[in-house]
Amino acid sequence: MHPRLHADTMSEATALVLSTSGERVTYRALERRANRAAHALRALGLVRGDTVAMACENRAEFLEVYWATQRSGLTLVPLSTRLKASEIAYIVTDSGAKLLLITAAMAETARELVSTRRRIVGLEQIVAIDPIDALPDWTALCAAQPDGPISDESIGGRMVYSSGTTGQPKGIRFPLANGSPVQPSAAAQLFGGLYRLGADTVYLSPAPLYHSAPMGFTTSVQSLGGTVVLMPKFDPELFLEAVERWQVTAVMMVPTMFIRLLKLPAEVRARYDLSSLKTVVHAAAPCPVPVKRAMIDWLGPIIEEFYAGSEGNGHVVISSAEWLRKPGSVGRAIVGTIHICDDDGNELPVGEVGTIYFSGGKSFSYHNSPDKTAASHNPRHPDWSTMGDVGHVDDEGFLFLSDRKDFMIISGGVNIYPQEVENLLIGHPGVADVAVFGVPHPDFGEEVKAVVQPADWSLAGAAFADELMAWTRAQLADVKCPRSIDFLPALPRAETGKLYKKELRARYWAEA
Repeated sequence: MHPRLHADTMSEATALVLSTSGERVTYRALERRANRAAHALRALGLVRGDTVAMACENRAEFLEVYWATQRSGLTLVPLSTRLKASEIAYIVTDSGAKLLLITAAMAETARELVSTRRRIVGLEQIVAIDPIDALPDWTALCAAQPDGPISDESIGGRMVYSSGTTGQPKGIRFPLANGSPVQPSAAAQLFGGLYRLGADTVYLSPAPLYHSAPMGFTTSVQSLGGTVVLMPKFDPELFLEAVERWQVTAVMMVPTMFIRLLKLPAEVRARYDLSSLKTVVHAAAPCPVPVKRAMIDWLGPIIEEFYAGSEGNGHVVISSAEWLRKPGSVGRAIVGTIHICDDDGNELPVGEVGTIYFSGGKSFSYHNSPDKTAASHNPRHPDWSTMGDVGHVDDEGFLFLSDRKDFMIISGGVNIYPQEVENLLIGHPGVADVAVFGVPHPDFGEEVKAVVQPADWSLAGAAFADELMAWTRAQLADVKCPRSIDFLPALPRAETGKLYKKELRARYWAEA
């Protein structure tokens, strides 16, 4: 249940494959590289309890640094490679990171950070994973280190920051555990048991490792002795090619990846042999019912779903068989107990929509954000916590998501959940992506707005907007339907598929 154990018992087994180059890293090599990296971190002056921030693409160095921090008693803060210098500076300062590791793909950002480093409180060093000007060279530093373990190994941790679309991002930090790092991983045990992952698993990682779930799945597979195939980024046909080439057995995806795969021409999808796939897990965003049904029809009942967050306060799962019986559900809780509550914190009856709280799961706090931590707890039951989502449970305990609480539209006193409208619109053949939210209305307070990414930009215009509005009115109550539709060449999304809806909505409210 740790890469070191696999380096001892099956040293030549493949821990990592880079999908584009085909480069393979054995467990013995991974162990040696992680040890060298741990020595390098000590050589840079970091000790147990310190924090390291890293901005790195999907490449071998990410996992080497990950395993190095987790055996050095350090907290790793992974940073999106899409962040600007000011955003990185904020997270580095907030997290208390003493070291920032950054790759040459972000050379301009690195230079800007170097020029402003004195204003980044607590940051002592910026080190380049690839050569960048006069910055210290991480690769050279590691190469000069011994490949045996450091003398003071201990368990490390990680802190993932939110996207920050509602202001500054917030980090979720847990106290460091004690003891040897070579011990069973709780996440690996959970994922391994749920999704039949083990030493014979070939796991494809198409999403950025700096996000919580992709990092958790990838490192869990390596904890279990399986092989990770790492894509630099998701591309629908290259994904299919990788599954066939590497005989992939398991993958974790997000619904936008499903949508992009399903929009490939049928002959392209039929070109690749996907018979090796045994488990396809999805999470991170709600999946429209027609999309998930189409994926099950295509790949078979191997689609698994979970609803959870970095907070660790609850974990909900559903299999294909259960979902076919309960379309639209995200499942039942296996960690924590679900409570649906009104705005005053009172628990609601079965079937009523309210804020989703969990009890009995992991306790968490938002780093340096006591107000946000307090707001995440139920006013009547302080040990119940929420991630801010809205939904209901049925009489069998199956959870159905409605939307984020912040995204609910109130128009003329009527509550409207944008997700329902988005799920309908994404099924239109001319729609590649869509966001629905409320915009100001002088009489009703808010009205429904849709922003659409057309499958073909030539469609963008008044005629297509009228067609889509008529299409929704034929299938939804009039009050839920968009009153206007705008078009964009692409919607702002993270690589995990998370839609930066507040970023879009803010433009319209600012104009108002």
